[in-house]
Amino acid sequence: MRFTKMEGLGNDYVYVDGFHERVRDPSELAKVISDRHFGVGSDGLILILPSDRADLRMDMYNSDGSRSEMCGNGLRCVASFAYRRGLVTKPAMTVETGAGLLPVEVVAEEGRGRDLVRIDLSVPRLSRPEIPMAGPEGRAVDESIEVAGRTLRITAVSMGNPHAVSYVEDIDSFPVETVGPVLERHPLFPNRVNAEFVQVRDENSVYQRTWERGAGETLACGTGAAAVCVAGLLTGRTASPLRVRLRGGELLVEWDGAGPVRQTGPAVMVFDGRWLRGE
Repeated sequence: MRFTKMEGLGNDYVYVDGFHERVRDPSELAKVISDRHFGVGSDGLILILPSDRADLRMDMYNSDGSRSEMCGNGLRCVASFAYRRGLVTKPAMTVETGAGLLPVEVVAEEGRGRDLVRIDLSVPRLSRPEIPMAGPEGRAVDESIEVAGRTLRITAVSMGNPHAVSYVEDIDSFPVETVGPVLERHPLFPNRVNAEFVQVRDENSVYQRTWERGAGETLACGTGAAAVCVAGLLTGRTASPLRVRLRGGELLVEWDGAGPVRQTGPAVMVFDGRWLRGE
């Protein structure tokens, strides 16, 4: 099976061209191919497939084999792969995802397998049933909860996948590795949740670290950055456009307070390979 390793701000996945390759058990493949010691090493597996509703379809599996609805960094890489490899003939395309049909555009080819890609993510879903999140009807904005012996104030946002955004004083010293997994599996979130920890730099820029559901801490999270932009406007902490600095680089995120969240960032091809195990 041929594959391509790609990354968006260090959020790396193994991509398989499902137009030409067949994957029998993608959940199991995601676990073994993502292993950073005995496999290729990645945050998960993304299949690029035909669609009868859009130009192509993106199916995503976390490194633990679980399904995920969406990944902003992954979606940018899907668009870059599809355009460079001729699966689509135009830089602007529509991709079917677990979060719906999303428009994507390769806005600049920067050479050496690197593209700048703009994506329109979904309209944020803010009510508890949409996230999903337990509790009374309405939104969870700056809601106080107890996590791992700490009191966090979280804002819950779904970008097609669930996020809990909280603000901290010092992002570098915050114990993401201990608080993140507890928040991910908090009883309030029946489908688990992606946890964003954010330090505000100024009105239009923040630092972000993310504990991703099913993958652990990653160098970047595109839908998480979108959720952070939304949470910042809802709580009055930040404005749009927002520059989100992640450990793997920076994203530009924009939201008008009502429509889809727009995001621009890089997509990079790392290498091509052939997976021999099971052949």
